[in-house]
Amino acid sequence: MSGVQSVDRALDVLEALAERGGEAGLSEIAARTGLPYGTIHRLLRTLLVRGYVRQESDRRYALGGALVRLGEVAERMVGTWAQPYLAKMVELSGETANLAVLEGDFIVYVAQVPSPRRLRMFAEVGRRVLPHSTAVGKVLMAGRPDTEVASLVERTGMPRRTANTITDLPGMLAELERVRDRGYAMDLGEEELGVHCLAVGVHDGSRMVAAMSVSGPAERIDALDRDDLAEGMRKIANDFGAELGPSPAGPAQTPPVTPEPGRARTGRP
Repeated sequence: MSGVQSVDRALDVLEALAERGGEAGLSEIAARTGLPYGTIHRLLRTLLVRGYVRQESDRRYALGGALVRLGEVAERMVGTWAQPYLAKMVELSGETANLAVLEGDFIVYVAQVPSPRRLRMFAEVGRRVLPHSTAVGKVLMAGRPDTEVASLVERTGMPRRTANTITDLPGMLAELERVRDRGYAMDLGEEELGVHCLAVGVHDGSRMVAAMSVSGPAERIDALDRDDLAEGMRKIANDFGAELGPSPAGPAQTPPVTPEPGRARTGRP
C-alpha cells in the first residue's frame, strides 16, 4: 500500500468503528470497508499500538482513548469556525443559534451565538443531552438508517422530558421520516416546555457531521415562517459544511514543493 492509500484505509477503519457505535468485530469492519481481512489486521495493529483503537476481552475492536485528545481539540476548532455562520443565523431569525454534534449516543453542544434580545434561550456549550427530545438530535438521527436509530434508542431509552416528548420508537421513526421529507426538524417543547427549536443538518461532503439550530420562546419561533427560515438556515449550514469539507482539488492533488536553497528538485513530492 502507498502511504496515501494506507492512511485512507486506516481512516475507513476508524469511521467503520464510529458508525457501529464505537465498537465492532472484524467481520463488521470488513463489511463496512470492503477491505481484506489481512489488510484490516495490519491497520488495526498500528492503530492499537498508537492507542487509537483498543481490543476488548471478547476480541472486538473499539475506538481508543487517543482519539479523545484529538476530538477535544477538533471540537474547539470547529466551534470557533462556526461562530460567523451562527451569527448569520441569529441575524436571520433573531434567536439564539447553536451548533451540536452526535458524540457516541449523546448530543453535545459545541458552539453558540446568543440572541440580542433580553429574553433569550441558552444551551450551555459542552452540555450533553439525549437526542430524541431535541431538534438537533432529530436531524442527526434522520441522517442515519432506521436500524442505527433503533440501536441507539435501545441503548439510551427515550425518557419523557415533557408531556410533548416522543417516547416510543415507532413514533420517533415516523417523526424522522417527516424530518427527511421537509429537510429540517422541530422541537416543540419536547426538551423544555415553552422553548421551541428548528434545526438543519451540516454536511461535510456526503456525510452529515453536525446540526445547527435556532431556539427561542415558543411564541416567537411559532411566529416565524418555518419553511423560509429553514431554507435560509440550510444555505448558511451548506456554506459552513463547504468550509469543513475536503478542498475542491480533492485528495489526489499535491501542492508543489519549493526546494531548499542549494538543492535541486527531484520531481517527487
